[in-house]
Amino acid sequence: MHVDLPGTLPERLSRELSDWRQWLARLVVMSHAVAASLLVLTLTWLSEHALGLFFDLQRKWFWLPLLWTPAITVLVVWLTRRLAMGAAGSGIPQVMAAQDPRTPPHQVGLFVSVKLSLAKVLLTAGGLLAGLSTGREGPSVQIAAGVMHHARRWLPQRSGIPERGLLVAGGAAGIAAAFNTPLGGVMFAIEELSRRPEERASGLLIAAIVVSGLVAVSMHGNAAYFGTIMSSPLGWRDIWSVALMAVACGLLGGLFSRLMLDALSAGPRWLRRWRTQHPLMLAGVCGLAVAVIGLATAGATFGSGYAHTKSLLEGQNATHGLHTLMRFMATWLSSISGVPGGIFASSLAIGASVGHDIAQWTGQHQPTLIALGMAGFLAGVTQAPLTAFIIVMEMVTGHEMVLSLMACAMGANMVSRLVSPSLYGSLALMQLSRLPASTPHEAAPSSTANKP
Repeated sequence: MHVDLPGTLPERLSRELSDWRQWLARLVVMSHAVAASLLVLTLTWLSEHALGLFFDLQRKWFWLPLLWTPAITVLVVWLTRRLAMGAAGSGIPQVMAAQDPRTPPHQVGLFVSVKLSLAKVLLTAGGLLAGLSTGREGPSVQIAAGVMHHARRWLPQRSGIPERGLLVAGGAAGIAAAFNTPLGGVMFAIEELSRRPEERASGLLIAAIVVSGLVAVSMHGNAAYFGTIMSSPLGWRDIWSVALMAVACGLLGGLFSRLMLDALSAGPRWLRRWRTQHPLMLAGVCGLAVAVIGLATAGATFGSGYAHTKSLLEGQNATHGLHTLMRFMATWLSSISGVPGGIFASSLAIGASVGHDIAQWTGQHQPTLIALGMAGFLAGVTQAPLTAFIIVMEMVTGHEMVLSLMACAMGANMVSRLVSPSLYGSLALMQLSRLPASTPHEAAPSSTANKP
């Protein structure tokens, strides 16, 4: 069928080049995508040096974490509550709350802003300086979303780029830059941040995500974070192993989410009282408990767990069954302490430990089952199975395992939903409770979405 396009090629090209608003909008969005990626890379550099400093101190004085970890944890929580309350926790629930229709445009700054992004960089690194079992991926989402949201101040009128779309693109760009996984960033935008993808500017916003990924690649190279693992394809005889992994990771991931929500929303009366009346005391107790667990495991549960996960994938490290439990507890304690920090990295470490344990019990392909455990536990915690398996696939260059990774992530997600509601969705609702009571005039939607 022949389709007549309006105008000749020179006429169409002339119209495209003469639309200065469109080109200015493209320039603004792309420049902010680059800035967001650079700020996420700054967080990466700062976090690695902070964690490196902690391990240097721990090697010199093995007992130091008993003092250092609770003290730095209390300091970080005090600074967060004093200067940037919106930076506490992961950062993903804040971005989801900022997109919620119940959030008035003039209140979005409670959840995302350039100020919160800068504070998040420093405070997240502070949590790792304490040796807490936190990560930088969730914070990267809030950091990049805050930078991308700032772009609305420079967009021309009637640019057609919605504020919600900037937040989605920023959050996804943060994942792409933090994990060096552009495809994972796009899937995260679709699956977790945006239930209703915007169509009018989707091409430009996806391009912004890709640009952020390219900036990360240019700085860190194109190699997968964990390298290329020596995996063996799973056959029909291994289906029961994948099923076992999915059930175990789904149960553990759902349990982690349930414990997180209970501690942060309801929970025992004494815990609620500590959280509301004595947040610094709670932070100190959590920090001390993390230090005790770290010393009991010879330092294996300190930090985000990347080095430990990589050594497991390379077959250079062996753990016992208690490591999974200890990492689980250290991550939970770190998450409820009130410090800014994510759970993606620690979830991958817990999943790798589960996969290692099951591989030892069954005597099957160890690197393959470790990768399945990473995808399964991450899917169980986040209940975002497509994002989980794509991120793991890109991090370990495991394209030959795509079907088994997908099956394990989907199965773990189904089991997790039987145990716990959505972690990030529930935490986003808690974030909305921070909105001040507004008058009908204040709550009215703005008719100029691109104005500050």
